[in-house]
Amino acid sequence: MTLAVPHAGASPDAWFRRRPPLTWAVVVALFAGIFALRLSGGTVEDAYSMLYVFPVALVAVAFGRRAGTAAGVVAVALIVVWAVTRDVGLDPLGWASRVLPILLLGLLVGDATDRVRRTESERRRLESAALLHRDAIEINDSLVQGMVAAKWSLEAGNLDAGLSTLNATITQAHELVSGLIRQAGMGGRTEQLPPRE
Repeated sequence: MTLAVPHAGASPDAWFRRRPPLTWAVVVALFAGIFALRLSGGTVEDAYSMLYVFPVALVAVAFGRRAGTAAGVVAVALIVVWAVTRDVGLDPLGWASRVLPILLLGLLVGDATDRVRRTESERRRLESAALLHRDAIEINDSLVQGMVAAKWSLEAGNLDAGLSTLNATITQAHELVSGLIRQAGMGGRTEQLPPRE
């Protein structure tokens, strides 16, 4: 009988999830580059501030809702610094058109990322539970069949055959349980369960 346990890292994540320091370096570089571009020139009508959607989206996809929302707040703060530094006067609609899309992007994309991660984690948990259930049924069938055969032999008065079947069943049980422990990554260790009351 072959027992299968899913590998936790079966599907490789994108680079921005596998290498957080590199992701943060790219995000900082994007924020700095966009801020420098915004300060260097252009008019109020230029949509340079909308370029902040790139680092905000990257943070939201890589790290989830909280980080995405925080990145949106950083982008808004940089827009405010630009407006104060360049003495730009924006009406409420001008502010809303610059601030709301960036904040909503960080919040909504980050929330979607968190939901996808939770769904993927639940899917892996259910797959693992289904495999363990299948393995438990196979183990139960093998051991119960062996014990029943041993019982019949003993009841029929065939002591040697009964003991031989019982020994073979015990050996099979040991091999199956050892295999499960190895696949669970426990090595030779076993956790002591509390006694039943």
